[in-house]
Amino acid sequence: MRFIQIRGRTAGATLAFLSAAALTGCDTVKTNLLEANNPTIIDPTSVQSAAGATAVYNGALGRLRIATADGESSWMFGGLLADEWGTSSTFVQNDETDQRNTQLNNATVQGQLRALYRVITDANQAIPLLEKYKPNAAADTSGGAASHPSSVAEMYFIRGFAQLQLASDFCNGIPLSNGAGDKAVFGDPQTVAQVFAVAVASFDSAKLYSSNATDAPSIAINQAARIGKARALLGLGKANLPAAAAEVAGVPTTFRYDVTASLTGGNNTLWDQAASQNRYTVGDSAQPNVRTARIGNALPFASAKDRRVPARYRIASNGKDSVKSQDGGTYAVIVDSLWGQTTAVAVVHGLDARLIEAENYLNLGDVTNWLATLNTLRAGQIVITAASGTHPGWKVPVMANLTDPGAANRVALFFREKAFWQYGRGIRLGDLRRMIRDYGYPADGSGNFPTGAHYKGGNYGTDVNLPVTTDEQVGNPKFTACLDRKA
Repeated sequence: MRFIQIRGRTAGATLAFLSAAALTGCDTVKTNLLEANNPTIIDPTSVQSAAGATAVYNGALGRLRIATADGESSWMFGGLLADEWGTSSTFVQNDETDQRNTQLNNATVQGQLRALYRVITDANQAIPLLEKYKPNAAADTSGGAASHPSSVAEMYFIRGFAQLQLASDFCNGIPLSNGAGDKAVFGDPQTVAQVFAVAVASFDSAKLYSSNATDAPSIAINQAARIGKARALLGLGKANLPAAAAEVAGVPTTFRYDVTASLTGGNNTLWDQAASQNRYTVGDSAQPNVRTARIGNALPFASAKDRRVPARYRIASNGKDSVKSQDGGTYAVIVDSLWGQTTAVAVVHGLDARLIEAENYLNLGDVTNWLATLNTLRAGQIVITAASGTHPGWKVPVMANLTDPGAANRVALFFREKAFWQYGRGIRLGDLRRMIRDYGYPADGSGNFPTGAHYKGGNYGTDVNLPVTTDEQVGNPKFTACLDRKA
C-alpha cells in the first residue's frame, strides 16, 4: 500500500509495508493504539483530485527546499568537502567530510542523499496528478495556483535539479530508483555522466511543457530549466560549452528561481548552521586557529575581503571578543552577511548564465569577450540575496575590473571568480571535479582541493566527492558500492 504523508506544508511519498503475520490474532483484539487515526497519513485515493494534486505539488517544492538551502543538504557538505566552509562542529560527520575522508556510514550524508531522492520521487508523483487534474495550474512563483501551464514544467525542473545535484556531488555509481509507484523499482548504479544525461532529459521536459506559454510563471520555469540544462551539459564535458551557452542566451542576469524560508516553515540553513549555531565557519586559506598556517589550495573566502562573500568575525556581546565555535576548540567563528534567518536563496540565478557564457568564451580562446563578460558582472551590482524580514539582502558593490592574467592562469582566475559569485549554492564541489575532469588538474585533487594538515588533527584526505552510503546496500539489491570515487 502506498501512502502520501503530509507534514506541515510538505507532502512526500513513502512506501509502507505491513506484515500480515504481525497481525495474527489481532482480528478480535483491538486497542486504542491500533485504532488511532494518524492525521498526517492519507490514502492515495484522497489525492485523486485537483486539491490532492496541489498538495503533492506543494510537497515536492517543500522537498526541494530541504534538499537545498533549508536543510543541512549536500550544498553545505559539498562546501565542506571543497573549500567554501570549514567545520567548527562537534559532529564527527562534519569533521570527516571537511577532512576529505567521509565514511560510508556517514548518517548526515545519508540524509542528504535521501533528501535528493525524495525530490525526484515527489516530482514523479506530482506530474501525473497535475496532468490529470490541473493541466493548466501555474507554478508556485507567487504563492498559489492560477491558470497557466507551468506546474508540470516546474516538477520536471525540480526533478532535473535533484538529478543534477546528485551527479555534481556524489560518486560514480548513483542508483536512480523509482519509488513513485505502489512498489519500489530499484535502479542500477549510474556513472555521474549518465545521471547528468538523465538530468538533461528532465530539463528538456520542463522546457517542452513551458515552451509555448507567454505568462510570467511559465517563462520563469523555462528560464530556470535552461540554466539547469546548461549546467548539466557542462557536467558532461567542456565539449558541450557552446550548447550550454546557447541554452542560456537571453536569460536575464537579474533572473532567479528561489527557495524561500520563514520563521514557521523552515529557516535558511546557510544562516542557521553557520551564523546561528556556529557549526560552520566561512572557508579560508588560513587555518582558523593558527592564522599564519596555510591550507593548501583553498580559496581565501574569509580573508580576501571580497564583497561577494562579506565575511566577518562573529563578535561576543561585549563588542570586543570573537566567539568560539560550537566545538569549543575553533577559536574564531567567521560568518557571512549574505543570508538571514528567512532569506530566500537562488537555486538558479541569471549570473549563472553569464558565467556559463564566460566559460564558453574562455574555451574558445576569446579572451576579450571572456574578460568583458566577467567585468560586466563586476560592474553590475548584482543582487545576491533579496531583503527578507530584518535582513537587508546583499547587493554586490561595483568592483574593479580584472585584467588578463595570461594563458597559464586564466582557468584558475575564472573558477575563482565563479566560486565567489556562487558561494554557498551547491556549485563549488561540482566545479572542482570539472577542473579535474576537463581542465587537467591533478586526478588526486591535490591541485584544487584542500591539502596539508587539518586544523582538527591529521591531514586532509583524498575524497573528491560524497559517497553513496552503505544503507543503499541494505535497501537496494542492485547496489553494492560506488563504482569508483574518481572525479
